[in-house]
Amino acid sequence: MTSSIDDEFQDFMAARWPALVRTAYLLTGGHHSAEDLAQTALTRAFVKWHRVRDSNDPAAYVRRIMIRCHADQFRRSRVREWLTAHLPDTAAPSRETSRDQREALVQALGQLPARQRTAVVLHFFEDMTHAQVAKALGTRESTVRSQLSRALAKLRQDGLLAELTGRTGAAPLPPCAPIRSTAKDGR
Repeated sequence: MTSSIDDEFQDFMAARWPALVRTAYLLTGGHHSAEDLAQTALTRAFVKWHRVRDSNDPAAYVRRIMIRCHADQFRRSRVREWLTAHLPDTAAPSRETSRDQREALVQALGQLPARQRTAVVLHFFEDMTHAQVAKALGTRESTVRSQLSRALAKLRQDGLLAELTGRTGAAPLPPCAPIRSTAKDGR
């Protein structure tokens, strides 16, 4: 019986490993840290495998474990880690995204506070709804919306994603011009 449980967990781990590492990379900003975080989450999931397996969505369960592990690591560390423009060991470039764009994205995410970064990664990169992100973080949807709004405002204001959007300078996007009526009323 134990070998079947081990085989079941091993199949789950092999199937979910790439997605877990990708999410962890966006949370931590480093390939080695991402692998460590994913391994820690899977280790904790293995200990509770009977609960994880019986849940409605084992992948979401493990992702939540990983988010909590990341939050615990962030709370324990008092030294702020600064991301550099040149990562020593990066993942192979994908066909859709160039290396420079990925580096700009990781650097921009690294400038965000941990809660905002987590909300952005889960919502935009994992395609989770506000409700799913709130459940994963153990908070309310309004808090998630607030974190996303603040994160996007910071990214726009600081011009952190200027390289990705093609805009230069740190100026925020200009406000929309008012809509003018085209009706001829004799004025």
